[in-house]
Amino acid sequence: MDNLKVRIWRGAEAGDFQDFEVPRQESQTVLDVVTYVQRKCDPTLAYRFACRVGVCGSCAMTVNGVSRWTCRTHVSKVAADNTLEIAPLRNLPVIKDLVTDMREFFDKWARARGRFTGSKTRKDGFAAVSPESKERKRVEAGIECIGCGVCYSACDVVSWNKDYLGPAALNRAWTLINDVRDTARTERLAAVAGDAGCHACHTHLNCTERCPKALSPTAGIAGLKRAVLAATLSGEI
Repeated sequence: MDNLKVRIWRGAEAGDFQDFEVPRQESQTVLDVVTYVQRKCDPTLAYRFACRVGVCGSCAMTVNGVSRWTCRTHVSKVAADNTLEIAPLRNLPVIKDLVTDMREFFDKWARARGRFTGSKTRKDGFAAVSPESKERKRVEAGIECIGCGVCYSACDVVSWNKDYLGPAALNRAWTLINDVRDTARTERLAAVAGDAGCHACHTHLNCTERCPKALSPTAGIAGLKRAVLAATLSGEI
């Protein structure tokens, strides 16, 4: 097989791409390519990975302009003319090479009140949620989010408005306002109702299109818009 021509981002925000040649292999993933470069070409290349099987999400990068999990992206699906361009996730500060600073991503989860707040203590019995309840069914898919940041990187609104909470944080808020065990519904709705919250979403569907778990943050954000409106009209917030 021919060699791959690979351009990889090097440095921090003011860096540039560096060219490498990597042997083409059968069933090769983009993460395999990055690992080869780090092990065989330049040991100073910085990148993140952990599970390698699509569970942790830490290997997310921008491949040929599209945010993806690199461990689940085969070179054969994305390498046009045996060429790859690999960059860090967009919309996040670059620490070095392919490693981004995820703090603002998770800070926005906190701003969206993304932490479960219950009333039970360890002395109480388990608070059960019926899998058949309408609330549970509303968030059937949304609870599978693993916080990889792909949707945040793909979101145009985040690019325009750095205060926007983003698809993942709003998806998390949507799952929690439908959790019958949670006691912070009103505070959470107020947190996502502002200019940087759910109403800032332009429904471009980039997050839904790019989610590696096939979730639809767009649907959750639409649900939040309805819930915020109802809470506003009723005087809850």
